[in-house]
Amino acid sequence: MTKTAFIFPGQGSQAVGMGKDLAEAFPFARDLFTKASETLTYDLASICFKGPEDKLKQTQYTQPALYTHSVIVSELLTRKEIHAQAVAGHSLGECTAWKYAGAYDFITGLKLVQKRGELMQNAGDSHQGAMAAIIGMNTDVIDQICEEARSEGIVQPANYNSPGQIVITGSREGVEKAMVLAKAAGAKRAVILPVSGAFHSPLMAPAARLFRNVVNGIRFQPVSVPVYANVTAQAYTSSKETGRLLCDQLTHPVRWIEIIENMLRDGISRFIEVGAGKVLTGLVKQINREVDVVSISSVDDIESIH
Repeated sequence: MTKTAFIFPGQGSQAVGMGKDLAEAFPFARDLFTKASETLTYDLASICFKGPEDKLKQTQYTQPALYTHSVIVSELLTRKEIHAQAVAGHSLGECTAWKYAGAYDFITGLKLVQKRGELMQNAGDSHQGAMAAIIGMNTDVIDQICEEARSEGIVQPANYNSPGQIVITGSREGVEKAMVLAKAAGAKRAVILPVSGAFHSPLMAPAARLFRNVVNGIRFQPVSVPVYANVTAQAYTSSKETGRLLCDQLTHPVRWIEIIENMLRDGISRFIEVGAGKVLTGLVKQINREVDVVSISSVDDIESIH
């Protein structure tokens, strides 16, 4: 029997127009966008459907938008009797994964994501940092480069995305030093990313401390499927660690390569990217070219999958 994993995208996958066709086709999707807008006290549907792009890509709006869209798509898959036997999410996407697994309901998760986005945006504004993608270099070398570059400032891996694609994060001085060292060591490319903060770095520590107060107020429910966490890449079948894992995630790397490898080891043979974009589909293919992976975000995608 095929074992399926749902994988949920994070920041960078958003696009103006996301969810519009779903809201037009399914009353449930319209209702969820309405509930989200009432909870957030701004028109989330308008930002998703019409933009402007500059607003949608602001962290405090991006995160609720991606979360809501992915929840809608996952529910539509459930209504087609397509279920996950395990879940994971990239950065923000892990919040959606825990929701799918049943750790909290939609509104609780939305409030959690809203606060996460606001705190990360504020931390980015208060502690200017940078992130950069390093292409064509293995993880061990990048780990060593980051260690050496710390003579100039804070820097560490943020996302172990796929073999040959690692994102680094930290102070601008630390990141720029690591980029120079990476190019000198043979990296194909080292590119600064257009982000509003040094996510998954110690510069997010103020956000993580305040976020801990938020998660401490949530009574997490038992989960129905294993959730593979960003911080450890391990599967969790209980929600006892949910709050700690979501807090630690803000200052620690996303171990995406290990997550996918562990899922494959545990018998997952089909991956469905649930939500906007095809970023994770591409990363999974880079990790294992033979794996069955598909991205589902639109009405056409929902109708065609079986």
